[in-house]
Amino acid sequence: MEVLVIDGQGGGLGKALVSEIKRNFPHYNVTAIGTNAIATATMHKAGADRAATGENPVVVASKNADIIIGPIAITVPDSLLGEVTDKMVYAIATSGANRIFIPSNHCSHYVVGVPDLSMKTLLDGVISRIKEIEEGNKC
Repeated sequence: MEVLVIDGQGGGLGKALVSEIKRNFPHYNVTAIGTNAIATATMHKAGADRAATGENPVVVASKNADIIIGPIAITVPDSLLGEVTDKMVYAIATSGANRIFIPSNHCSHYVVGVPDLSMKTLLDGVISRIKEIEEGNKC
């Protein structure tokens, strides 16, 4: 299974995602792509099999991913302090991968109906969804 984790800013969410995925699914190939070098380095240190930075790696890796995971901000151009580009959003949106978005109510993005959840609760939800995908439940 090819898992693509995308994160920006300091890479804290991506670090937690990579760690939990590798702990629960050590046989999965995890590619971490940061929207900046700090996020990339943070996720790589967390155990990602491969890591890269920037727009084109998101575009290329989205084509081959079975699962794409990241903050919901990766669906909004110019989010994460301008780090997310139109091309990244398009590549993620048109990928054939299953996509798992982590909700967060920060800055100018607010998801109605989504309470502020702890990082542990969010990570547990991601792992649960990956298990469902692994079992063939893609909807």
